[in-house]
Amino acid sequence: MTLLQTIVDDIMWYILKKYINNYMDYTKFNTKTYSDSSLSFDAGLRSYMVGVYKNMAIALIITGIIAMMTASSPALLQMIFGTPLSWVVMLAPIGIAMYMGFKLHVMSFEKARNLLYLYSGAIGLSLAGMFLIYTGESIARTFFITASTFGAMSIYGYSTKKDLTSWGSFLIMGVLGILIASIVNIFMMSSGLAFAISILSVIIFTGLTAYDTQRIKDMYFQVSGSQEDSDKLGIYGALQLYMDFINLFVALLRFFGDRRSE
Repeated sequence: MTLLQTIVDDIMWYILKKYINNYMDYTKFNTKTYSDSSLSFDAGLRSYMVGVYKNMAIALIITGIIAMMTASSPALLQMIFGTPLSWVVMLAPIGIAMYMGFKLHVMSFEKARNLLYLYSGAIGLSLAGMFLIYTGESIARTFFITASTFGAMSIYGYSTKKDLTSWGSFLIMGVLGILIASIVNIFMMSSGLAFAISILSVIIFTGLTAYDTQRIKDMYFQVSGSQEDSDKLGIYGALQLYMDFINLFVALLRFFGDRRSE
């Protein structure tokens, strides 16, 4: 499985995720209306967002550890990428995420959290190949660049008073375009097209970071004071931001990653 195939897999899930978001029935949770005055300072919202970022960070750590461990084991790499098991590795994240999206309202918080961690482990297996392509130093450098970009855009999405809903359709169309171009380039292997895909990916997933952060914040106000409901939606929010981070990281790695010498 090439790194490009992994990117295609991630973007396919991202489109499915947006479909799930559009059709997720929030009435299955308890809902209530908040007054505008309650939005100025809400300890519950702050706790909710801290939980989102904490679980996202844990998921990223799991991904990194699994990717490094897999890349350091030739036998494990051969078992995963040299056998039909590669299809399981490629499709498992999509299956896990779809299950979470459609069954979130009936599962426990602990199960939702464990599925997030399982998902991040599966992505770690998929991304193990990048440690064979790029140097560890450039991967670390790109990670910090990604974290800085992600952090700035997420803060903007959280704090801005501007409604970013209008960004949604444009950004998702962009993701769809990246998906189609990436699939085509698997066969064309065009360096020029790959460069264009990378530029668009950075722009689109940077915008999606702000858009998704605002959407996740809004989800908190769509459920009642039920801690269980808000915690579960927080896990789903962590999954959304996790995928924004991963896709942005992979796109930036094409610019800042130093390839290993043969």
